[in-house]
Amino acid sequence: MLAMQVFYATQFALPLPPGHRFPMIKYQLLRERLPAAVPDVELHQALPATDEELALAHGPAYIQAIGAGTVTAQAMREIGFPWSLAMADRARRSVGATIAACRAALREGVAANIAGGTHHAMRDKGGGFCVFNDAAVAARLMQAEAGGGPLPVAVIDLDVHQGNGTASIFRGDPSVFTLSLHGARNFPFRKEASDLDVELADGCGDDEYLAALESALTGMERRFAPQLVIYLAGADPHEGDRLGRLKLTWAGLQARDRRVFHWAWQRRVPLAMAMAGGYGARIEDTVQVQLNTFAIAAGSWRRWQNLAP
Repeated sequence: MLAMQVFYATQFALPLPPGHRFPMIKYQLLRERLPAAVPDVELHQALPATDEELALAHGPAYIQAIGAGTVTAQAMREIGFPWSLAMADRARRSVGATIAACRAALREGVAANIAGGTHHAMRDKGGGFCVFNDAAVAARLMQAEAGGGPLPVAVIDLDVHQGNGTASIFRGDPSVFTLSLHGARNFPFRKEASDLDVELADGCGDDEYLAALESALTGMERRFAPQLVIYLAGADPHEGDRLGRLKLTWAGLQARDRRVFHWAWQRRVPLAMAMAGGYGARIEDTVQVQLNTFAIAAGSWRRWQNLAP
């Protein structure tokens, strides 16, 4: 391939009410700016995940309720979006984008979803702006498609919020390792147990964060040898994030991303990336964090291509 494969569903913008705090525009801005900022990418519109694919991680009744709009008002309040056909379709396509990124990563080493990282969605309910859990569905589908025994998958979740939905879905599943670095006092206030959780204090800066990440990667490696990494590269640990509570600089986040990609590269483990959260007081800051991440991802992708015969 001549470029890193990137998948998107940004043409399906949700009809959110005025003043809604979810920055939906960030996905469109990222897609518009990405080709100029990172030339080594090739953009593809994502296909929607099917009912059968979603059912690898979600209950059939929940899938049907989201599709038909019969979700209870309380359940939609937990998700944080008003229900609409566009919401249901976009949720499926966000999962489809991570599925496509995983398939491309297994072929080419690195690929990405412009959105995704919907790690608060559990088997039978959503939450925290997450409808379906893209990483969970994609991990189980890649395992089903691999054949020859379960494909070991690591979900490295570096969103500032704990990946409670992912932890819940994979509880007791030895074929998937869930690692989450997150703010101790941040949402969700009732955490689920990941295989490895690292809680960070409010105000945590670059040095403390990077040391914690290094320790976490070492700890995971002692217990698990993945053959695929799904990386949730949240922009919300940035010091300018409205919801983050941590104090990472742009340079600190770039160092974080370089460490994760290098860790996977050293072990020749394919990596699929999803962007997860980002709620900057200035939306331009969130988009810049994500563009920086894509530049590092593209550099890792180029290294993989040099392995090709």
